[in-house]
Amino acid sequence: MNNKSTKHTKVLILGSGPAGYTAAIYAARAMLKPILVHGSQPGGQLTTTTDVENYPGYSKVIQGPWLMEEMKGQAEAVGTEMIQDHINKVDLLTKPFTVVGDSGQIYTADSIIISTGAQARWLNLRSEQNFRGFGVSACATCDGFFFKDKEVAVVGGGNAAVEEAMFLTKFASKVKLIHRRDKLRAEKMLQEKLKANKKVEIIWDSVVEDVVGTTEPKSVNAIKIKNVKDNTTKELKVDGLFIAIGHDPATSLFKNQLDMDKEGYLITKADSTITNIPGVFAAGDVKDKIFRQAVTAAGMGCMAALEAEKHLSDK
Repeated sequence: MNNKSTKHTKVLILGSGPAGYTAAIYAARAMLKPILVHGSQPGGQLTTTTDVENYPGYSKVIQGPWLMEEMKGQAEAVGTEMIQDHINKVDLLTKPFTVVGDSGQIYTADSIIISTGAQARWLNLRSEQNFRGFGVSACATCDGFFFKDKEVAVVGGGNAAVEEAMFLTKFASKVKLIHRRDKLRAEKMLQEKLKANKKVEIIWDSVVEDVVGTTEPKSVNAIKIKNVKDNTTKELKVDGLFIAIGHDPATSLFKNQLDMDKEGYLITKADSTITNIPGVFAAGDVKDKIFRQAVTAAGMGCMAALEAEKHLSDK
């Protein structure tokens, strides 16, 4: 390990994306000189989305990666120090908090804002990754609008999958819900609503094996599915595929230090970003499994910076 000097900051922000960048903008404007540590692909999940139509302030369609670049530039312009590093160790039980990066750099901080986000679980098919953002999506509320009067498929069997399928019926002419078992895990009330909807067809005991589409222009026109009971395969004509098999919050670093729910999402006080450790705040998808929107993540980033500022001044 190389002996780099310890870097100290009043506010250390872990993770980029709308939550981290907004926290940085507010903390920097409060003259707290924040340090934001991001991984090799800064910007979070928005860097994998192309068209963004629901972020307030833009009447024309904008691109997710561009929006993240702008936020990053804004955070830097007002005085945030950005460092690319991969965090591998965190000690939140002693003050000041200590964080160690792969680079060997040690960071100490009077307060920490965690905005490490979450990743959608994918089927990990090559074709699925190839069409990601071009007909394959993990967010119906983000992309449903682009499938007006088209046929789409949703993969999954939990609450998220059923909610995505229901949401998509507002736009799509037909929604096929594909589930690998013969019954759904979703809440009974949601299941009843889904089954009552004429636009929805449930395809049981089936898994998606391949996504089929064109390269010029890049778009999806079918999926291949396999019945897990009799191994028969068939092709379904669809214009879009939504993966709703869950998300994994990036919280393994904080196990046994911060309170989290059974899925690993950080728990904060109601209407707040305060965790069980004073001076540690959580914002964005790392603690929010309900809304998962850029604008709500940004809002929480603002809250976290303001709460961190209050914590520091109370100290």
